[in-house]
Amino acid sequence: MRHLTRRAFLPFAAVAPRAISQVAQSASHHRENDHDANYTMWFRSPASNWIDALPIGNGRLGGMVFGGATQDRVSLNEDTLYSGYPKDGNNPGAKSRLAAVRKAILQDENYHLADQICKEMQGPYGEAYQPLGDMYVTLAHNADGSTEVSEYRRELNLDTAIAQTTFRLGNVDVTKQCFVSYPDNVLVMSIEASEPVTVTVRLDSQLRHTADVSDTAFVIRGKAPVVSRPNYLRTDNPIQYSDEPGKGMYFVSEARILSKDGKARAANNVLQIDKVRSAYILFAAGTGFRGYDKIPDRPTNEIHAGVRATLNKAAAKPLQLLRDRHVAAHQKYFRRVALDLGEHDKMRSTAERVAEFEKKPDPSLLALYFHFGRYLLISSSRPGTLPANLQGIWNNELRPPWSSNWTSNINVQMNYWLAETCNLSEFHQPLFEMLQTLAKNGAKTAEVNYGMPGWASHHNIDGWCLSSPVGEGKGDPTWANFAMSAPWLCAHLWEHYLFTGDKGFLESQAYPLMKGAAEFCSAWLVSDGKGRLTTCPSVSTENDFLAPDGKKANVSAGCTMDIALIRELFKNCIEASRVLSIDTEWAAHLGHQRDSMIPYAIGKYGQLQEWSVDFVESTPGQRHMSHLYPLYPGNEFDMESASKWMAAGRVSLERRLANGGAYTGWSRAWASNLWARLGDGAQAWTSLQMHMKVSTAGNFFDTHPSGNGAIFQIDGNFGTTSAIGEMLLQSHNGLIRILPALPQAWPNGNVAGLRARGGVTVDITWNNGAIVKLAMVVQQPGTHRIVLPATSNKVRSIQGTKGSATITARDAGIEVKFPAPGKYRFVFHA
Repeated sequence: MRHLTRRAFLPFAAVAPRAISQVAQSASHHRENDHDANYTMWFRSPASNWIDALPIGNGRLGGMVFGGATQDRVSLNEDTLYSGYPKDGNNPGAKSRLAAVRKAILQDENYHLADQICKEMQGPYGEAYQPLGDMYVTLAHNADGSTEVSEYRRELNLDTAIAQTTFRLGNVDVTKQCFVSYPDNVLVMSIEASEPVTVTVRLDSQLRHTADVSDTAFVIRGKAPVVSRPNYLRTDNPIQYSDEPGKGMYFVSEARILSKDGKARAANNVLQIDKVRSAYILFAAGTGFRGYDKIPDRPTNEIHAGVRATLNKAAAKPLQLLRDRHVAAHQKYFRRVALDLGEHDKMRSTAERVAEFEKKPDPSLLALYFHFGRYLLISSSRPGTLPANLQGIWNNELRPPWSSNWTSNINVQMNYWLAETCNLSEFHQPLFEMLQTLAKNGAKTAEVNYGMPGWASHHNIDGWCLSSPVGEGKGDPTWANFAMSAPWLCAHLWEHYLFTGDKGFLESQAYPLMKGAAEFCSAWLVSDGKGRLTTCPSVSTENDFLAPDGKKANVSAGCTMDIALIRELFKNCIEASRVLSIDTEWAAHLGHQRDSMIPYAIGKYGQLQEWSVDFVESTPGQRHMSHLYPLYPGNEFDMESASKWMAAGRVSLERRLANGGAYTGWSRAWASNLWARLGDGAQAWTSLQMHMKVSTAGNFFDTHPSGNGAIFQIDGNFGTTSAIGEMLLQSHNGLIRILPALPQAWPNGNVAGLRARGGVTVDITWNNGAIVKLAMVVQQPGTHRIVLPATSNKVRSIQGTKGSATITARDAGIEVKFPAPGKYRFVFHA
């Protein structure tokens, strides 16, 4: 992510698949009331700005519901609507500069020259995710024309994925509900009134378009720009259009009003229905997108035919059936996990609770935030859609922040940290599907830019799977030339296998991608001149250092993150080759290279070094914490086998935070996950409190400070949800850790449905910090090592549905042999 000048920022004050565990099922029985406060966010007024609205989505269609009473707005998105088209961003001249940059660093230690050479290796910027448009809905009281609104309430029920607005318009009771159906692929807004009202609908778009209204529908036909320059570039012509087919994507959107009480008609350039007590709006959209690597040349009439067919099918279903199908499709996944951290004051709105969190720390608000994060992933990353981007699927700008792309030096990875632990494994799939095309493009980048095998990708991936470095010769190499996103993305493939045990996935999807990334990394390694292997050029993402002349520099050799990512990828490939019984010699070669790589180092402050040389930090409070990767999200370091490195990592984290780091939402989320891995519940709780105070809008949107106040970034939402999960359950390196970072501020609670590696689902209830109930569902027989908190009583027995499990050891936790798949209940000594 490109650097923004740091500004002071204040929070908005108003603003693998399995059966559900029995504990989670039991919890779901207490959630039937749609107004259950444990799963409902609510507000006393409509959204005044886009960032205050409520997000709904089905992975493909997204809406931001403002909740206005007489005048409402839903900001609309479609996940494939990007500017531009597939282009070759590779730089043929880069290959010839590789030897020069390596000489500048490894022989001459001329880091400033290396920075300049790296800029010469850059290519063009990518394209941007585009807003689809807006739907405006007005409502008028037929009897007396009153516009007086009272008893207003706006809410989002996370359990049903329905945004609802209730109010009185004069003496008329009105309820509006809005949702995006996955099974029917439409946005639905229903309106129920106690007396007849008039409803109008109008569509609009910031993109070039035409609008047509008839008695049956309001239709927008438009085209996305052929160019949308990043918002951080100063340029006279940032948005450019082309009339040539395929140069810019066509799109169509359509809205209809349906009611048993009457029929809609065209009136004054809107679609209107008069004197109805009950009506609903159906909205659908389509684009010319045909794939990441295909020219988006589907014509408008073909797109519109698909939109009409979708609407016709939805219109043939009763409203209640549409709602029921939507809720069932959502709850199938949302209800897998339940979390309760205590009671809260139901009289305060969500925005009020966020604004007052510093004075009234409220664990139950974090439980709601946790559920919101899971809700967002379900709503923005359904199988068959594009992955969640920097804003999920919600964006209202032609030049969105950082083009709303998949920024792959932390941000898109953080989007999926929660997927496996929080039992949403299927929603990882869009990322994996995108990697197929990214690897194809990345193979060209590896060859053209570097003359190397395998595939490589850099820090910025757009809707056409751009894999080459961006920057156009002016970008800071710390972000533009980061060449290690492929191994980082491949870590998600391996994690999915560890959680699901899906050997077919490993063989057909994961391992080929992992091997290709490893082939590039294997060739990328170079001698450091001292008999060891290193990476060069190398950057620690978005951080710079002071060169020997005291001036800032970007590029060096063997940054800690490079070494961590390659060591992890090689290790995973070696293990995958063993599981699949293939590539034995190749695995041995990787093992030899791994053993020959430069080691980690501890610097002058006792910190884990960020660079292979203990450079002076020019920005000790940098928001990126890349050198801590082997602690989290990696797992090379842990308290059991690498306490020395964990301690050094802790010093690095403390230094970052002491110097003002973690001032963005996603950076704070990373810090929270790191504290959880360090087993420090008190610091993790403090970190979560800071996130709510500094980086959370009134509607829970994660924020990034900017010159205009704040912008929305979804990675902090996902990363913080992950951190809460990590505080309650960890399962890396062969141990299942129960409540590993439980803060004293959460003395009582329960969680059901979290997932551990090895195909284990875990339900936990604790009281005064001690476990009182523990149950596990295992997918297959096997042995697991389980670490319980020191405050818990010893386990007496483990009773299963198909027989008892055997405790085979009580050393460093308990070693448990589960004889068969099924659910097991732990019985504790009194």
